[in-house]
Amino acid sequence: MIGFGLRLAIAGGREALTRLVIIAAAVAVGAGLLLATLAGVNAVNAQLTRYASMNPIASTDGDADPLWWSTRQDYFHGKQIFRIDVAATGPTSPTPIGIPTTPGPGEYYASPSMQKLLAANPADQLGNRYPGHDLGTIGPAALTSPDTLLVIVGGTSDDVAKLPQAKQLTSVGDNTPAVPETVVNLILGVIAGGLLFPVLIFIGTATRLSAARREQRFAAMRLVGATPKQISVVAAVEAGAAAVAGTALGFILFFAFRGSLANIPFTGTRFFTSDMSLGVLDVLLVALGVPTGAAVAAQISLRRVRISPLGVTRRVTPRPPRAYRLIPLVLGVGELAFAIGHRPETSGGQTAVFLPGLLLIMAGLVLAGPWLTMVGARVMARFASRPATLIAARRLADNPKAGFRAISGIMLALFVTSVAVGVITTIGANRGPAPIGSTDAGTLSTIFTENPPSVPGTVLADLRSIPGVQTATVVRENPVRTGEAGVITCTDLPKEYGRCADGATAAVVPTDFIPFGESASSTRVWPAASVAPGDLQRLPVASIVVGTDGSTAALERSRTVLESAYPTAFRVAPHVPGDFESEFANTLRAWQQMANVIIIASLALAGCSLAVSVVGGLSERKRPFSLLRLSGAPVRVLRRVVALESAVPMLAVAVVAIGMGFLAAQLFLRAQMDYTLTAPGVGFYVIVVVGLAACLGIIASTLPLLERITGPETARSE
Repeated sequence: MIGFGLRLAIAGGREALTRLVIIAAAVAVGAGLLLATLAGVNAVNAQLTRYASMNPIASTDGDADPLWWSTRQDYFHGKQIFRIDVAATGPTSPTPIGIPTTPGPGEYYASPSMQKLLAANPADQLGNRYPGHDLGTIGPAALTSPDTLLVIVGGTSDDVAKLPQAKQLTSVGDNTPAVPETVVNLILGVIAGGLLFPVLIFIGTATRLSAARREQRFAAMRLVGATPKQISVVAAVEAGAAAVAGTALGFILFFAFRGSLANIPFTGTRFFTSDMSLGVLDVLLVALGVPTGAAVAAQISLRRVRISPLGVTRRVTPRPPRAYRLIPLVLGVGELAFAIGHRPETSGGQTAVFLPGLLLIMAGLVLAGPWLTMVGARVMARFASRPATLIAARRLADNPKAGFRAISGIMLALFVTSVAVGVITTIGANRGPAPIGSTDAGTLSTIFTENPPSVPGTVLADLRSIPGVQTATVVRENPVRTGEAGVITCTDLPKEYGRCADGATAAVVPTDFIPFGESASSTRVWPAASVAPGDLQRLPVASIVVGTDGSTAALERSRTVLESAYPTAFRVAPHVPGDFESEFANTLRAWQQMANVIIIASLALAGCSLAVSVVGGLSERKRPFSLLRLSGAPVRVLRRVVALESAVPMLAVAVVAIGMGFLAAQLFLRAQMDYTLTAPGVGFYVIVVVGLAACLGIIASTLPLLERITGPETARSE
């Protein structure tokens, strides 16, 4: 029967060959996307592991001479730079990963991107922070991404030991702290599910192409003596042949585009192509799982033939879906709502609350889809004023499961991406970097690991001599441990950041003059400090605040002066408010880009599923449509029927999915961050509208087929 099934699949005429090609193409797309998702998860794990290796755990076991190690953060025009200071204490000290030898005092290694940055900018803006001789390039084994900015600087043991968070290591590479990969993999999995579900729908829909024809053919085989087992083998071979070819093509597509996929900054930075790798289990999962799934789908679609040879003639109206299908949806919303005010303190507990809630909503949307389709169809039938609308509504109400099946992928994809875009947009609006050109963006401040007693006058003079620097101010440590951490005399307080209260001689201020979560203001009135001006000068220095015109040259020259004056005082380099947020904002933009890609791809796949579903439906309903034409129904009426059957559920599902996505995002944001949902920008709605319009266009492209297959000869031949 296997050979017979292959002959039916390959040599069964144009219709069989077309079906084979469509199924193979659908499986190729699904397999390629699945491979890309698995490789992406592996690449994220590799990135996180290398990131964690920059902050190793101290180790003094073994006989090797220890290596002093200190990891610090620097910034250049919003870009994060990792600086690792090392010092070997003996000939057997371990060598950092990615470089051939440990650099000595006055030597350093730099990543390729860092070398380009150093060469492209003046030394007084960046290069003077890393004085000495460049020994060469840091290899990929130590870099999280081709874009990573990393410097490994050599020093003496005494100097490195004084640096913030300095530690001794007797081995490198086997003492990496655990990485929080579960949450990232979870995010990737949920978003990938929003993309892969439409692919699976497409595969299932393509597998069911001409199902009625095959049911009739298999029923005839049953009547001449074929057993249910033989029918199952033939159906599985037909689907399996296309699935095997499609899976092989999916592997070819993945390896052909792997380099291009690695260059997409899904996590804010690019991947190394070698990190987009597949394990043995990944390969087996796709190579065996996808063809098996396609064969199972073919078996399920022909289950009536296995019951009886006459099963295909027993077509009755299925039971209508019941309202109980809404229960998972309500439970999911209720769980997210309960989390407001009852959020667990640990990240694991939070995942245990939010993930089941989101999964319940996703399952509830798919489960409730047929019921919502039925309700919408009945409402449409009640208010129908044209024959086409009434016929389409009656057909949808008669079998809402079939009407919803092809568009279920759209619902889930739009829900996932609406949640992602809503959360990303809101977090970005609340935690994004300071606008370019604002006072915040031009304010550079320091965070000392140990507050120095004073600031040399030469440092302030050097800062004030830089073009673009407007003020250079010393903020002292507040002796009263309540409120803000800094104090300053009213005469030293720059007017751009406010003024003292009337009658005060000193003010209590933040160490950067900008309250947390707010912006700088020249009208702000600072509370009086209970410190006499004479005593204030004897307090330790809390920070140095440099006010600039916001230009890159002024900010980076000031940063270089401060780092050169205090080479061991900072774990985090002098920064502007946007520095901390810029990397986070870049990651948010990358996730939003991924969400947009998923919307476009899922809507395109859903449109293809609809097109295949419409073509298959037309093929199966040639006789009823032909009889309607013989009874006087114009072709344009039949076209409206087909269009309404597909377009109305799709548009209704899109509205429900986006609304539920924004509701879930609002509940999550209130529970987790106490934020209120910020509406996404116009770009999100444009992408959705254009995607839905493309789906409608794909459906419209199948309508000319209606006139060709519903002529009088079809009614006679059928």
